[in-house]
Amino acid sequence: MRILVAEDDESLGILLTEFLQSKGYTVKLASTGTEAMELFRREPTRFQFIILDIMMPEKDGFAVAKEVRLIDKKTPILFLSAKSLEQDRLKGFELGADDYLTKPFATEELLARINAILRRTHPTEPTAQISIGKFRFIESQSIILGAKNTKKLTTKENALLALLARNVNEVVDRQGALRAIWGNDSYFNGRSMDVYIAKLRKLLKEDSSVQILNVHGIGFKLMVK
Repeated sequence: MRILVAEDDESLGILLTEFLQSKGYTVKLASTGTEAMELFRREPTRFQFIILDIMMPEKDGFAVAKEVRLIDKKTPILFLSAKSLEQDRLKGFELGADDYLTKPFATEELLARINAILRRTHPTEPTAQISIGKFRFIESQSIILGAKNTKKLTTKENALLALLARNVNEVVDRQGALRAIWGNDSYFNGRSMDVYIAKLRKLLKEDSSVQILNVHGIGFKLMVK
């Protein structure tokens, strides 16, 4: 289980990292909002939880959460803040946060909240498989199992399918997907992504209940009836 922690207080960041690692989590630590987004775009499908300090240099936690939600609507987000203002808490939840913890806090309380959220949002996590119609997708192994055969996916195919599968029946923003998987949303990367979308459509055509739809001017949607 990988957690992205964004905290500009160096001492607290190190404390959280060491504490979560001692509990069996793999942690990536960012000291600014910009660094947090760079880590997330580099490997968005590898994080199962995000902890964001609100007050950070360059880009605050609210801005990071907003960008994350354009790419991934489901990965749990927990805000940390020195403020206990009601409007900050409401803004956090409006941006798609799952919880909000006011500093100072006990690390054991943080752990309890993380575990409670993960039990709710990842009830089938031990299998590490996602059902897509008649298919079973195993992201960690970059494979998709159909009724007739097993297909080994390329790195880009795997990342793109994971992004779509984590947001099944919901629109995935095109620019967000490009920045997350290709690093930027240039024209040439856009054409490359279109090629990979076509490859995934061909791969999934065995099941007529599964479709990858174009949402004009916005992005794509993996539809499973």
